Amino acid sequence: MIENKLGFADSAELAREEERISKRAALRMYDEGFLDTLEAGTFAALAAIHARLFGEIYDFAGKIRTVNIAKGSFRFAPVIYLANAVAEIEKMPQSTFDEIVEKYVEMNAAHPFREGNGRAMRIWLDCMLKGGLHKAVDWSRVDKDDYLLAMERSPIKDTEIKLLLKNALTDDITDRELYMKGIDNSYFYEGYSMYRTSEF
Repeated sequence: MIENKLGFADSAELAREEERISKRAALRMYDEGFLDTLEAGTFAALAAIHARLFGEIYDFAGKIRTVNIAKGSFRFAPVIYLANAVAEIEKMPQSTFDEIVEKYVEMNAAHPFREGNGRAMRIWLDCMLKGGLHKAVDWSRVDKDDYLLAMERSPIKDTEIKLLLKNALTDDITDRELYMKGIDNSYFYEGYSMYRTSEF
């Protein structure tokens, strides 16, 4: 159980509130034009997105993690190397689709935050795609199982995730409904599906 500002000791209760609060925050970021103020592809942008999503819930929101974490048998970047890894990733080019996805894959392998990496990073990815290519991912066209498997394999070979995301690109980058559906799908990948973003 992760320590939280809400005082929940039950992980199911925490998950419900985390979804509700952070989805509402995701919608506010869009409606307020906050995402357009960020320098796409920087760690500062990713940290700002993470802080806005989870700031009401966790003290560590937007802060680089201080504990080692793993998912299954995959260990994310050790804390001792994390700050350097993030600085190197930030320097990676992002002028083409392939470069943007490669940068996204590397940041995912680093996993800079204690919790909420995937949800924050998918918004960060769309900021890079919008800023550089005037495109975004229509996440409703990306199957959960295909995505998770492709991301699991991406540190070794990123061909699958590139193909999956390329096939879901849209140039409809100002569509609020598309953004909301994207948030819902992004959360669904992580097992959160109690609320729809359109309810807020």
